[in-house]
This record gives sequence, structure tokens and C-alpha cells, in this order.
Amino acid sequence: MDFDRLVNVMRRLALEAGDKIMEIYNSPDFEVKTKSDASPVTEADEAADALISAGLAEAFPAMALVTEEQAASHAQAVSTFLIVDPLDGTKEFVQRRGDFTVNIAYVENGVPLRGVVYAPAKGRLFYTLADGRSVEETGAFDKEVIGPQTPITVSVPDNRGLMVVASKSHRDQATDDYIAQYAVKDMTSAGSSLKFCLVATGEADLYPRLGRTMEWDTAAGDAVLRGAGGEMVRFDDHSPFTYGKEGFANPFFIAFAPGVLLVK
Repeated sequence: MDFDRLVNVMRRLALEAGDKIMEIYNSPDFEVKTKSDASPVTEADEAADALISAGLAEAFPAMALVTEEQAASHAQAVSTFLIVDPLDGTKEFVQRRGDFTVNIAYVENGVPLRGVVYAPAKGRLFYTLADGRSVEETGAFDKEVIGPQTPITVSVPDNRGLMVVASKSHRDQATDDYIAQYAVKDMTSAGSSLKFCLVATGEADLYPRLGRTMEWDTAAGDAVLRGAGGEMVRFDDHSPFTYGKEGFANPFFIAFAPGVLLVK
């Protein structure tokens, strides 16, 4: 894989999808439908999916592509592929809370090696460079001209007082009970894959998820986190987290900065 080309294509498509999403987000009204799994989907999800899918298929025609909005067409396991959540945090989008993201990632042999997370309403853009290191870009987000990039890295956590981030829309008692086992200095809530990016930038030390997610929800954020020196493991046995599973459903997981003393 030509990682320079891959990163440029993923970045450009994420920005283009973000423009389309914000056009709909800022409109007076938009249609919200319910999928078979009872989750919401909007015209913004569908428009962003069509744009990103077409762009990736044109740039990398031989590469397997998995996207949330076309999930029914790919149930079989695969080890190397592109994976997309065109609008992660649809509930945040519908409620106009801004905590939604565009997510594109490249997975090789079950590991998310490169990814981009773009939060258009927040004006934050995170991605891995060709060499695998993660950055946050600032500026005008020009499609062709890359703006200032700041390398990001996870925190050096203090286990006497951790910064914890948890889901805004999917918080439950099991999550609170787990977090209560740590010494917590402060806690914040965020939607979508932004939680991974807060750990990647050192704004949080720990992000546990004891709830249903799919691989397209996590792959890009996981790639950004890994590129910033962070880790993500299964919740049950703390074993490495992998992608390309049949059905693309995730187990519960913990994303964290190395140095956090995980509770078993």
C-alpha cells in the first residue's frame, strides 16, 4: 500500500464528506429514518457514504471496502480492507450537538494501521501520517493543501487521579461501576470516535466501552490512538483488539494511555 497516497485520499474524502454533512446539518430540517437495528440514519449518513465509497473505489479498486451503510453486503471475515463510518454519532447529529465524526481507516492483517477522524462541527481533524504517527491538523482544511500539523501523543497518566472519557449517548450503570474502580480526577463525556482522539491527544487517559459497537465505529479512532502511542484491548481479557471479524461486531473494549493500571 502506498501510504502517502492513502492518507491524502482519506483526508480529502473525509473533508468532502464533512462539507456535505454540514450542508445538511445546517439546513432547516432533514429526514431521519430507522434502520433494522433500530438505530437512526439520515440523508447525511447516506450522502457521505456514497461520496466516500465512490472515492475509495476509484482510488483503490482492488481493495475490499466495508462501510456502515452497506453493512448487509459484507458479512464475511476479511483481514485487509478499508472501513468507513461516514457519520459516526448520528444521534448527536440529529440532536444538533456537534459531536459527530467522519471515519475512514485502513486495516491490514486485522490491525488498523492508518485512519482519519474528522469532526466538521467541532473543526477538529485527526489522522495518521504515512509513517504511522498521528497528528491534528489546524487551519482552513483545504482539500488539496495540507495545513499546520501538530503531532499528538497520549498522556503520562497519574493513576492517583485519571482523566476519563465516556460515551455521551450510551452511558450505562455497568460503565459507571467499572469507572468507579479507578481513582478519577475528572470525567468528561463525548460522542462518536472523538473519545479515542481525546485519549490520543492526552486530554483523557482512559476510555472504557461496555456496550455494542461495530468495527466501523472504532477503526479510525483506534488507528489515530495507536499512532499517538495509545492502546486498545478487549475488555474481558485485555488481549489485543483485532478487526475483520465475521459480522464486524466488536467486543467490549478499553482504550487507554500506556501506564494506566487497568482493572480486571
